[in-house]
Amino acid sequence: MGWRVLDQLGFLDFAGSGVVHLCGASAALAGVLLLGARKGRYVKGRVLALPGCNLPMATLGTFILWLGWFGFNGGSELKISNISEANAVSMVFVNTNMAAAGGLVAALLLSQLWFGKADLTMALNGALAGLVAITAEPLTPSPGMATLIGVVGGLLVVVAIIVIDKLKIDDPVGAISVHGVVGIWGLLSVVITNPGAKLSSQLIGILVIFSWAFGTSFIVWMGLKMTMGIRVSEEEELEGVDIAECGLEAYPEFTRK
Repeated sequence: MGWRVLDQLGFLDFAGSGVVHLCGASAALAGVLLLGARKGRYVKGRVLALPGCNLPMATLGTFILWLGWFGFNGGSELKISNISEANAVSMVFVNTNMAAAGGLVAALLLSQLWFGKADLTMALNGALAGLVAITAEPLTPSPGMATLIGVVGGLLVVVAIIVIDKLKIDDPVGAISVHGVVGIWGLLSVVITNPGAKLSSQLIGILVIFSWAFGTSFIVWMGLKMTMGIRVSEEEELEGVDIAECGLEAYPEFTRK
């Protein structure tokens, strides 16, 4: 009933910046707050980076996501049975690609200016941010406007990752920033290009999605924490859960003798 009311209010979310991405980020935030930071992440007021293991694989994964997003957004048009619909899907494809490219370049340039280094992880998150941002409305923008929407998403994600770290919320891959913060931007950007969108309806939708997903997830995470637990032992955390859960080292070449 509640979701039907949102629809009646005119809430617009073409392929899920809110119902997919903001929803997931809200659930993740609840889990992160209850789980706490990894050991050694925040020491004496300092934020210490714990770099990922394999950046080439992370890059490949990002490109696979980028490719899959064409089906994600294009498929949300639901049909391609006539010329008009085929053209619409084509426009969705173009805008999806432009937003991703805009987000990647913007995040790369901002990281270069801010950190003095062209941070690959920020660039990858920038591409994903552009994709998340355009997902709420990939049909009505022009390719140029889609690029700008992606650019704003790419800039936002870099700032959000740093701010969330400053708040000592340990989000290892920046998922809350990419899917949550930029998901909100995606929903708000609908108002810019879709004349049928209303700011009030988008804001109500954002509030409802966050409240429901965060609230219910917090209850579930809390229940798990109080019963079976949600954190491995300190020894397993330092050793890596690959051994504890699978009995094998994921990266044996890095094992100390």
